Amino acid sequence: MGLDDDMDDTQVLPQGAPASDRRDRAVRAAVEQGLVGPDAPLAGLLDVTGIRAGAAALRAAFDEVTAPGTPVLHAFAVKATPLVPVLRLLHDAGIGAEVASPGELALARAAGIPPAHTVLDSPAKTPAELREALALGIAVNADNAQELARIDALVQSAPTGSPLGIRVNPQVGGGAIEALSTATATSKFGVPLLDEGAREWVVRAYLDRPWLTRLHAHSGSQGMPLDLLTGGVRATYELAEEINARAGRRQIDTLDIGGGLPVNFASDEESPTHAAYARLLRREVPGLFDGRYGLVTEFGRSLLAKHGTLLARVEYVKSAGGRGIALTHAGVQVATRTVYAPEAWPLRIAAYDAKGRPKSGPAVGQDIAGPACFAGDLLARDRPLPPLEQGDYVAVLDTGAYYFAHHYSYNSLARPGIHGFAADPDPGAGGAVRFSVVRAPQRVEEIVAESGGATRDALREL
Repeated sequence: MGLDDDMDDTQVLPQGAPASDRRDRAVRAAVEQGLVGPDAPLAGLLDVTGIRAGAAALRAAFDEVTAPGTPVLHAFAVKATPLVPVLRLLHDAGIGAEVASPGELALARAAGIPPAHTVLDSPAKTPAELREALALGIAVNADNAQELARIDALVQSAPTGSPLGIRVNPQVGGGAIEALSTATATSKFGVPLLDEGAREWVVRAYLDRPWLTRLHAHSGSQGMPLDLLTGGVRATYELAEEINARAGRRQIDTLDIGGGLPVNFASDEESPTHAAYARLLRREVPGLFDGRYGLVTEFGRSLLAKHGTLLARVEYVKSAGGRGIALTHAGVQVATRTVYAPEAWPLRIAAYDAKGRPKSGPAVGQDIAGPACFAGDLLARDRPLPPLEQGDYVAVLDTGAYYFAHHYSYNSLARPGIHGFAADPDPGAGGAVRFSVVRAPQRVEEIVAESGGATRDALREL
């Protein structure tokens, strides 16, 4: 089913309700409908209203700062939430796809996203990947000189309608999370502009290839301050200006400025907003928006994170060393980054009772533990929450990107079901909370099949 198909009405949700209210009512409805419970102790919930609003706000943010008629493609970074119904919903909202693997391209195509709204970025594209993209007419950004040589050969052997460019690394520096800082001096991504001879190589690459018409940079993601993101865009714009001046024409007609807007994981507030970022770019790089360049963006986390909730049943409650521990089914398999790097990826936890109602009462420090067989499988340590009891629920907030859609098969734990939810827009229908299956819960039989169940005697035959 899609996000809007065959939803069952159960609970009233006022129109225009804030995200936190929509979330609370969706949690209660999920419990009442049995989407979570003793037999389904873990589920992901996606707020369709929030996703649509976020997509509209992104488009409006750049419409506000760009000259009339400027072509702008907002290509969602598929890696953030690789779910076909989500990509389809975003496509309906005017958002394309940025893909970085054959699998992500297949997901985008399954969602109906056309090649003209798709961008391929990856530091390790195979000849087959490049050949497919060029045959389809998908935009491609070459990561390095060797990849550009591959593209040279392919373009000579078979003409393509793909917009082509080069990814550069402006080397503006890193943010608070090293693993997500892609514009450091030694980043694996793009051509490092400050390395000796690199800038001139890029300029010459364009002058020698009139069919290179795009320039791409992506400076980082979570933990990156806006001044560094803006600095990376400025450096890319200045390089495009230099190339066009030396070419004596507007050879580069489109700038792909990447995404990477950080997300506030400390509260429900969405900050920084896409509008604030777009206005900052207009102030710092005004020529970017005067209509001479088409624009591509590649936002991911900032579009989806706030609109997802991971809901887990509390299986047991115990105490150790004087501190309470709530044992749940949400752990490293669905929140890998938080478990392995809790300081960089802290997540908010909300407590609900066995009927899905928000819990109240004096906060007590408790550990929120997952099901995996190692001691560090914790989503939160000594977190102040109303005392949790067996059968309660914990909601792990801001998990719509890079969390429950990215399964880590520790202990062969099953992938949870994911459900979209929305309120009926027709006041006459009561504005009920409705759900639709985005991804069905994984069955044990599927785990066995994926683990070689059909070839159990393969090694005995050697």
